[in-house]
Amino acid sequence: MIPKIKRFADSTHFTNALKITIAAVIPVLLFSQLGNFTIGFAIALGTILVYPSDIPSNLKHKIIGILVTAFIVSSVNLLINLLHPYSWIFYPFLAVLLFFLSMISVYGQRATMVSFSAIITIPLAFAHLQTGWDRIEYAGLILLGGVFYLLVSIIFFHIKPHRYGELQIVECIKLTSKYLKLRGDLWEVNSDRKAITEKQLHLQVELNAIHENIRQILIDNRTNSGSSNQNRKMLLVFISLVEIMELAIATSFDHNKLHQKFDNHPRVLKTYQKLANNLAKSLRDLSQSIEDGKKYVSTHNLLSDLNDLELAIENYENDLGKSAASEGVLMLANMLLYAEKQVEKSKTLERAFTGIVNLQDLKGRDKDLEKFITPQYYPISTLIENLSFSSTVFRHSLRLTITILIGFLIGNILPFQNTYWIVLTIIVIMRQGYGLTKERTFQRIIGTIAGGFIAFGVLFLVHDSTIIGALAIISMLLGFSFTPTNYKVGATFVTVYVIFLYGILTPNIQDVIEYRILDTLVGALFAFLANYFLWPSWEFVKIPVYLEKSIEANKNYLKQISLFYNTKEEVSISYRLARKHAFIEVGNLMASFQRMLQEPKSKQTKLTKVYDLTVLNHSLLSSIASLGTYIQSHKTSAASEAFNVVVDKVIENLEDAITILREETVAPKLDTVNEDLSKRFIELNKIRTKELKEENDNDEDTFQLKMQEAQLVIEQLIWLTNLSENIVKTTRNLIKTENELR
Repeated sequence: MIPKIKRFADSTHFTNALKITIAAVIPVLLFSQLGNFTIGFAIALGTILVYPSDIPSNLKHKIIGILVTAFIVSSVNLLINLLHPYSWIFYPFLAVLLFFLSMISVYGQRATMVSFSAIITIPLAFAHLQTGWDRIEYAGLILLGGVFYLLVSIIFFHIKPHRYGELQIVECIKLTSKYLKLRGDLWEVNSDRKAITEKQLHLQVELNAIHENIRQILIDNRTNSGSSNQNRKMLLVFISLVEIMELAIATSFDHNKLHQKFDNHPRVLKTYQKLANNLAKSLRDLSQSIEDGKKYVSTHNLLSDLNDLELAIENYENDLGKSAASEGVLMLANMLLYAEKQVEKSKTLERAFTGIVNLQDLKGRDKDLEKFITPQYYPISTLIENLSFSSTVFRHSLRLTITILIGFLIGNILPFQNTYWIVLTIIVIMRQGYGLTKERTFQRIIGTIAGGFIAFGVLFLVHDSTIIGALAIISMLLGFSFTPTNYKVGATFVTVYVIFLYGILTPNIQDVIEYRILDTLVGALFAFLANYFLWPSWEFVKIPVYLEKSIEANKNYLKQISLFYNTKEEVSISYRLARKHAFIEVGNLMASFQRMLQEPKSKQTKLTKVYDLTVLNHSLLSSIASLGTYIQSHKTSAASEAFNVVVDKVIENLEDAITILREETVAPKLDTVNEDLSKRFIELNKIRTKELKEENDNDEDTFQLKMQEAQLVIEQLIWLTNLSENIVKTTRNLIKTENELR
């Protein structure tokens, strides 16, 4: 229990919550002692409003981001107070302001957080309308609060400058461990392979996001601190984690075939599964030791597990005989080779956290790391390009603007106590996608009701304002800590915090609780209905775009592998970038499919075909990565014409699928094309056999080993061809179904 509490207290989310709690509480306590609670409250409000924009980044970006947000929220508050008395100007201005503030989220994550802070300033300004010079003073205090929060954030940044990066590495190791554990679960005789695959796809989406975040941290650290041992260690660990994931994806096994062949020889499967599970456990233990700040001590003898697998393969071959077991031994040898490489990467991770990392350990793999980061720039053309209904952000901005205005209108017409609570609920709950809005709606309602009951029970028993104030601070801290990871629990503590605050300020606490719950229900209902009826962004509309990008990225990755195989040069930046984009785009496709699962059944008419294409694209990426991994890790002969013909055919199929997605005509292929392709596979096999014979005239064992390796490459080419043909076929069916539904 205590270690869990310690890990929670050391987490990034708790640290962020501690920053905002300290920044918000100090002004209130200080100015309350001076008899000026209103000033303290205004400064605290400014700290809370800029807090969302404090996303992970280097110090320069952090300072600029928070300052810009502070100026925006104070300006919005001032404008609302200045124009509110003139309703004929105010409401048109409010509509334009809401729409513009929402649209700036087209510029990425930080802009989205700034947009959220600015929009949430509007209903809070209604809660504390000022007159005369007080309007300028109040806006100035909000600005001061933003600057004060920046000061607190900078102090935290310098206390543990590398801790956030370490925790991101920890999370990456944990997710990688879970992914490898799922691979081990596939070896269970009656495992639900479809459910396990879906979990793997979900984890890959999370890993893509955290990889991008860690890349940014590494660039920032290198810019600020140069090539310190800490930075080298993090870079080496990150590269090893990426390689572990790529190797896992690149080495896919036909589990149905393997179970058919080895179910009567369970020792082989169980030995491999034990190794896979221990590899995952060793990564999990490593992440735990880093998180706890303890020295890592390995408790799993992976080398012994490898020896057990080798022995199991030998026993399998002896039981069946060399000839009968040849195909099975080839499969098992491939599994053993994969396991050896993963154990090697795991040992690299362990060494990084138990010794000093030298520049030689990186072998130049940090070269041009900046090119892997998505550049941050904010051209006005991006905003203009999104001013159309084809843009998801545009539709969401319009939807949010109309819903907020309706919330204000209904709140003013009907006898609601706090209209701004309705609007706050709309802003906090409403997201671009239906699924996430629906999920947050229910979580918000449950959290508000639960928080209302808890707060009412505490206030019924406790009447000391000092104790209630202390509980309010604790609730605020826990609310901000849980909101990013468990919105339901976070909403519960935030509700408790708000009610405790009102409990100190007003005696009619029962009315406060009732109205807060009622206002939350109304706001949640508005947000839910708006996302369903006002220009919804259904995933089935966007799926073709994600499919096209995924297929295009896989095609470019395969082109780079073919170029590398033909030129025999060093692995280029273009190759690595193509690989990165392929993983990201397939991950984006998976994320879109997962969002589609959260939408109404009536909007999932093409779900089966979308799922098939998602799995096909993931399998295609796996096959391409497998081919690339083999070519990089083996000394290969010159690329034959047959190899290039097969690769060109796969690329042609992928281009056909892209053309179909664009609803353009694809000319039917002649049967002679497939006949020629079959001949090319036979030719490729003969060429490789001849080459190996010439290389190893007197070494039959070496010849057989290299023939096995060559056969693996040819099987990958066959699989690539089949996958690309299935993608074309399934894409055609998908578009046909879509046209029939119109």
